[in-house]
Amino acid sequence: MRRMLLTLAVVFAGFSSLAQPLPKTIYAEVRDGHVQGIALDRAKGYMYYSFTSSFIKTDLEGRVIGSIGRIQGHLGAMTLGPDGRVYASLECKDDIIGQGIAERLGVDNLSHEQSVFYVAIIDVDKIDHEGMDPEKDGVMTTVCIREACKDYTEHTYGCSGIDGVTFAPPIGKPASKKRLLYVAYGIYGDNERSDNDNQVLLCYDTSDWRRKYETPVVFGTVPTNGPEKPLHKYFVFTGNTKWGVQNLAWDPYTNRIYMAVYKGSKKIYPNYSMFAVDVKQKPGKAVPKGLDSKQETLKLSSEGLFDEYSGIHGFNFKWGSTGLCPLGDGLWYISENHKDKESGIQSCTARLYQWTGGGNKPFVAK
Repeated sequence: MRRMLLTLAVVFAGFSSLAQPLPKTIYAEVRDGHVQGIALDRAKGYMYYSFTSSFIKTDLEGRVIGSIGRIQGHLGAMTLGPDGRVYASLECKDDIIGQGIAERLGVDNLSHEQSVFYVAIIDVDKIDHEGMDPEKDGVMTTVCIREACKDYTEHTYGCSGIDGVTFAPPIGKPASKKRLLYVAYGIYGDNERSDNDNQVLLCYDTSDWRRKYETPVVFGTVPTNGPEKPLHKYFVFTGNTKWGVQNLAWDPYTNRIYMAVYKGSKKIYPNYSMFAVDVKQKPGKAVPKGLDSKQETLKLSSEGLFDEYSGIHGFNFKWGSTGLCPLGDGLWYISENHKDKESGIQSCTARLYQWTGGGNKPFVAK
């Protein structure tokens, strides 16, 4: 009887945490690096933020529970995994951001050929104080995204690395309980080439990653443990963007994967700031625009705005590129980033929004 009462107490505690009213805003700030992504654990009552080279865990009132510093690379978009850990993109490369991080950490910057891209997996349950170390405290592992490393080195598809990440059902199987990891490329905003007019989504089954690929962080090293190839490599024609998919998010409410971007500047395209693909669609096999070989392709959702000339659907929304977090019931937390000019403090206000589906107003603040 005592065991039954204990079990019921745990169950009701879980229901209680979900039933608690969500705050309209949750705030976090740092002095170095702007916000790149957010992730919410609604059941446990925590919000997570990546700020370029640091990671922050707060409660839903914005009180800092703990943080990770000294991250060797550019920590980008994030998502809460089905195992309760946070999965984030991590770039260690030779660009201006990589140079700045290397200088700050006192290590040699990587060459173009040495640049490497990871999914960083953060054991958020272990984060209980500020200034935790990814190596000494064992709070982070990495898995190398070798497909992106190859395309970056060869400069294929305008690949600048990776950024957006999300878990979603397999494309074409919207009712599946299986959750696969989707990793989006960063894409250079180069108006002089045409092979960079598609977003590229890599798809992975992470169920055996802990056993086969996850590598503890050792400061100063860049391991390449990771799957040789993704399960799928999808191309989505959106027109060129500036730096590709900044944040990627699967929304169970609409069963779509949303892509928040920095608008492109090619005048032949509508240059929307957000795109979506329906999980229910059957992937195609075609030659994407600007390329010369057949690939797996996905079509954009027909909801929102439509540009007849290019055939591109999308949305316009001011926010989302620094954090998208759908809650599954039509509500979203969306990052609003800010930098104070006097103090230099950079902040994230994660604001609660309601999905509307409107082309020029897809969300309204709660």
